[in-house]
Amino acid sequence: MIKAMPHKPHANTWKALLSACSFHGNVEMGEHVAKQILELEPENASGYVLLSNIYAAAGNRHLWEKVAQQRNERGEKKNLGRMWIKVNNQVHTFVVDDQHHPQMIEIRAEVKRLSGLVHDLGYVPHTKLVLHDVEEEKVFHSCHHSEKLAIALGLINTAPVGKAIMVRDANCFHHFEDGVCSCMDYW
Repeated sequence: MIKAMPHKPHANTWKALLSACSFHGNVEMGEHVAKQILELEPENASGYVLLSNIYAAAGNRHLWEKVAQQRNERGEKKNLGRMWIKVNNQVHTFVVDDQHHPQMIEIRAEVKRLSGLVHDLGYVPHTKLVLHDVEEEKVFHSCHHSEKLAIALGLINTAPVGKAIMVRDANCFHHFEDGVCSCMDYW
């Protein structure tokens, strides 16, 4: 589909496909797509990061380390994922395990409450792509990710009825309404 586009695809088009390769564990296509991204944006670390995520999720530590080494040799730094949410006409930003928001105690309590609710319903966090060696640490990072912190802030600061929450990450907006996200739970 990308090759059939009437114009040359932008690196973000390839990044969307590379993210899908990571999600679905398609290493072979991921390698091809990462090559396209690195040709278009050799100075951008995201191609390296997404490819290393694919290798890590596939359990190939050797290739994961090799990509990380290549990224470091080129001087490319991995930026922290950041999430934005606007509440009461004020924009708030979060990174993983953020500690700096003035409502952080309430935000963490809401994340904990929601985590307990979904756990009781049988939900198990998807930790395959959380790149840490210790299982408990994987669960911690998946539960304190910037998206969850931003959404918790939105939940505790908006009316309980007719709630719609929109958050922004580096690539797109997510609009939550009536229990459904606009990304159809891909995110």
